[in-house]
Amino acid sequence: MKLFDPGLGGGLRDLAKLEREAVELGGYGTHNLHGLLQTEDYARALFEMRRPSYTEDDIERLVAARMARQEIVERRPAPMMTFVQEEVTLQRPIGGTMVLRRQLEHLLDIGKLRNVEIQVMPTCREDHAGMGGELGVLKLNDGTTVGYSEGPLTSRVISNPKEVQILELRYGIIRAQALTPRESLAYIEKLLGET
Repeated sequence: MKLFDPGLGGGLRDLAKLEREAVELGGYGTHNLHGLLQTEDYARALFEMRRPSYTEDDIERLVAARMARQEIVERRPAPMMTFVQEEVTLQRPIGGTMVLRRQLEHLLDIGKLRNVEIQVMPTCREDHAGMGGELGVLKLNDGTTVGYSEGPLTSRVISNPKEVQILELRYGIIRAQALTPRESLAYIEKLLGET
């Protein structure tokens, strides 16, 4: 098990390295959109609202690192990527209404790729396996699987097989409880029309 700080350096580099080695990637987001789904304006707004505040140089470096991670979407062969987002993450106007509109349009574009599935977890769900917070599961090209969990001050890359198995099980249940990918894209289109 390896601990890392998601703040200004190591965590992003560690996660980005694992993502580059992934043949399958799954992520569940609770408060904001997964980094691989974010537009540049959305990412910048997120980093600008952090408290304590980042310097302008830090913000630019973090945004550049986040955008560089997204090269995985264009990679060939393309990894299979699945994302489950809490409904509220699609409604919260981080960066303002126009940033949200462009973000929703971006989600629709990415969600139409054959190697990407985006699902929405409705707020009204009574049973919800994701109440423990954000998590991800990555299957690497060497056959190993790792997980990660995120919290307010720390994030962990998890390699212990028993803990990874728990995260895989939890993520599978989260996906089963969410809207289907088709229903989710229809919901995002509806939100875009209302924004």
